[in-house]
Amino acid sequence: MADLEPLGLTGVEGIHYYVHDLERMRRFLVDQLDFAEVGASSQETSDAGGQRAAVFEAGGVRFVVSQPTRDGGRAWRWLRRHPEGVGTIVFSVADADHTFRLLNERGGTFINDVQAWDAPDGGRLRTFNITTPFGDTTFRFIERRDTAWLYPGYQPFDTPRGGSNRFGFTHIDHITSNFQTMQPMLLWMEHVMGFQRFWDVEFHTTDLAADADHGSGLKSVVMYDPHSGAKFANNEPARPFFTKSQINLFGEDHRGDGVQHTALALPDVISAVRDLRTRGVDFMPTPGTYYDMLPERLVRLGVNQIDEDHEILRELEILVDGDQDHSYLLQIFLKEQAGLFRDVDAGPFFIELIQRKGDQGFGAGNFRALFESIERAQQAEGRI
Repeated sequence: MADLEPLGLTGVEGIHYYVHDLERMRRFLVDQLDFAEVGASSQETSDAGGQRAAVFEAGGVRFVVSQPTRDGGRAWRWLRRHPEGVGTIVFSVADADHTFRLLNERGGTFINDVQAWDAPDGGRLRTFNITTPFGDTTFRFIERRDTAWLYPGYQPFDTPRGGSNRFGFTHIDHITSNFQTMQPMLLWMEHVMGFQRFWDVEFHTTDLAADADHGSGLKSVVMYDPHSGAKFANNEPARPFFTKSQINLFGEDHRGDGVQHTALALPDVISAVRDLRTRGVDFMPTPGTYYDMLPERLVRLGVNQIDEDHEILRELEILVDGDQDHSYLLQIFLKEQAGLFRDVDAGPFFIELIQRKGDQGFGAGNFRALFESIERAQQAEGRI
């Protein structure tokens, strides 16, 4: 298929996240991840929408977190169907009319037409929303002209409250979602959004010996917008043991397809993980055998040298992958929100931290390590 005309995306601005307990999420983002709270929904907006919301930022990462205050609002409708999770992904665009026209020509399904507001600082904001194949998660597109205004109905604080982004988060590196079957979504991303295939992998967490009785098989495809660099990693379960696959278990926990995790880019993952552990943040465990095999695996990948001490990586359980000499990435995964908050209604969403040192891929070895880690946690819970 010929490349489609670009939508004019300039990046992923952030996510809208729906919760039962806004104060709990505030403590997590501000006290532990050192986000700043920069604004909140006005009383009028909260009353009209049946939900109160707060806006948190760290570098170029924005989380809008909403809690229902009565029946009927968007957050309330989401939480009737799902545990806490990502309800909307927000893109910044150069020209909302241009983006709308192309999506309309390609069969996009619109929630509303382009809406425009005069911003308090003299600029102008234009926005619209569409439905997607990402379960109940919608996409929002925002064009800002000469304005840093948050959103209509939101009031910025004169002075941000809380954190100062001590970990140096810069942007959302990628968003990962799980599906029962992902081909419809891949076709939609290609033919409607104009994204291209960037990377794919297929594996099983348990080598399929004749006597194997469990394991998580999965297929993963990364789609990206070459103009903005926005990347979406997407997974589906694979046979055998389809129903025991942790991708399938995510769907059961989330009660449908949806966003599994968001990866936040930062410049120094080692320092960040040390600090976050002292703040009580729990990470998915990595077995010692991963580090026993790490030197040999890096040589096999062609990554002949890394700057970090292997024993420090082992101590902090940070993963490494790459594909050529001195081009690699470091990453680690926080526990699912349900585990962090010890509340099943907090859901299976989690956050990844990623430091790229030249490598722009996703690391098949680390992908496998992640899913094996999730599987170990599910085994400990007696679920598989």
